[in-house]
Amino acid sequence: MEININQQTENPLLNRKEIHFDCTYQGESTPKVLEVKSRLAAVIDADKNLLVVDKLNPQFGEGKAQGYAKLYDSQKSLTEIERKHVLEKNQEPQKEEAPEEEEE
Repeated sequence: MEININQQTENPLLNRKEIHFDCTYQGESTPKVLEVKSRLAAVIDADKNLLVVDKLNPQFGEGKAQGYAKLYDSQKSLTEIERKHVLEKNQEPQKEEAPEEEEE
């Protein structure tokens, strides 16, 4: 999977950078949002916890997708501004710990 950044815009009112990018994945299945998020964070050298992938629109039959992401300045700005369903989509899956059984 390869990511190319098309446009990066500073938005000082919302304390974030808005990033438009292309994702190429020839011969592979459409990547998950979390995979794109971690790869994009590596490309722009940013904290993965402050990055939110808002949209990922695959192009039918081409092995490409156009995406839109937002990089916030702080965790506070991210939680105050971003919608709940977008945050859930960008959250790492929680590992459930099995409760320990009590022995008598």
